[in-house]
Amino acid sequence: MRQSPANRILILIKTDGPQLAAAIGDALGISGEAARQQLSKMAEEGLVEPVTVAAAGRGRPRQLWHLTASGNRQFPDGHAELTANLLGTLVEQLGPAALDTIISAREGETLQRYRGELSQAHDLSARVEALAAIRTREGYMADCWREADGSFMLVENHCPICAAATACAGFCRSELETFRAVLGADIERSEHILLGARRCAYRITPH
Repeated sequence: MRQSPANRILILIKTDGPQLAAAIGDALGISGEAARQQLSKMAEEGLVEPVTVAAAGRGRPRQLWHLTASGNRQFPDGHAELTANLLGTLVEQLGPAALDTIISAREGETLQRYRGELSQAHDLSARVEALAAIRTREGYMADCWREADGSFMLVENHCPICAAATACAGFCRSELETFRAVLGADIERSEHILLGARRCAYRITPH
């Protein structure tokens, strides 16, 4: 995605969530008014929309800018419609067991590949960072950090296989098991795109 102002705004909202126009201006190094003009243009194109939220205390309501469904579609979707149709046809023709076989095979291949890439990461912190880098490369816009209690967070701001995962929740279950295996840690998914969250988030704690 080229780094035009509009694309930078799309990436900012996708990565950090709904934003105030002033915050977008700060991030882009432009005035709040210039950011509002850009946002208005993007709203006309159907990429973003403003949502008014009540401020804490007696402050004035604030206007946060969100991505629309069209805005989200600007990011890689892994050929969503084709994937979903193929999965539907597979189940229809060969039955659910065939899909389970495919998911298991994909999980095994992914697990082997991830383990190879993480082989030089000798502690949990390094493994989490390496996994986030791999997932970003695969289109998940991943980030990670360490919490004050010593646990780690792995966040994925985009799901390039969302259509496939929607068609079959087994893909999401498989990914969670793969993460547990390659990181050697306890992992809980605390936010899930398929359940309506903006992102998928995983809390990682040592065994």
